Amino acid sequence: MTFTLRSAHSKGILLLILTTIIWGTSFPLLKHTLSSLSPGVILAARFSIAAVAVFPWLRKLDRPLIRDGVLLGCVYFAECACALIGLETISANRSAVIISLNVILVPLLAGLMGQRLSSKVLLAAAVAMLGIGVMSWEGGGLSQGDVLTIVCAVGIAVYILMLEAITPRHPTLPLVAVQLVTTALLGLFFSVSELAEAARAIGSQFSSLLYLGLVVTATPIWTQAIAQRWVAAHEAALLYTLEPVFAAVFSFWFLEEGFGIQGLIGAGLILAATAYSQRLR
Repeated sequence: MTFTLRSAHSKGILLLILTTIIWGTSFPLLKHTLSSLSPGVILAARFSIAAVAVFPWLRKLDRPLIRDGVLLGCVYFAECACALIGLETISANRSAVIISLNVILVPLLAGLMGQRLSSKVLLAAAVAMLGIGVMSWEGGGLSQGDVLTIVCAVGIAVYILMLEAITPRHPTLPLVAVQLVTTALLGLFFSVSELAEAARAIGSQFSSLLYLGLVVTATPIWTQAIAQRWVAAHEAALLYTLEPVFAAVFSFWFLEEGFGIQGLIGAGLILAATAYSQRLR
């Protein structure tokens, strides 16, 4: 029994590492796609493609599963929307580093819900805020894009904690299917006035949107739901610190983006804080 649990835990770890690699590829691709499509159109297209892929699992649904799936879908849509709108005005690697704050926010939010909050987490939060300040100076101060990306990090932390509580209650694929249909409907609702005008641009970017829908959206939301059956929220959050590392590599590779001295110092402080907040938990 112990061996089985350890094996499942190891599979969960590998799934989450794969998830962070996939997410890392999304930042430069989304930044590139934003040059020809609006955030609303991208959200509608990627979520619709993802929803079509999981549509066969919209069977044997019950009221609790629909309720939990819609709730998760709304949070997921909100965090993605904030990140994408923020990405219009900040670099891909900067976005990824700020989003990594969710690692610290997970235990902070858990503390607000009554779990024990260590002084280590509070220190890490202070160091991370210092890192954001230093990194912001490089761009002339905290921008609207930075603020929206911070809101996204909060949303991700909320989603991780909700996922830990909800996934044991339901079969994975139907839960994922309800989430993605919810996000697709929200995306279509908020961009319906733009879709007709953007039809030609959608066609020219269809391969990118297909990758975003199937690989970046449908696959990670499934691997997360499976992995967090076996991996605790705080441990999952630690693995997510790999995301900005992969994002920086892919952003430099595809977009030739890099940090200046202040940006490197700020990013280093944030990443050090996220790792420290999880040490010896």
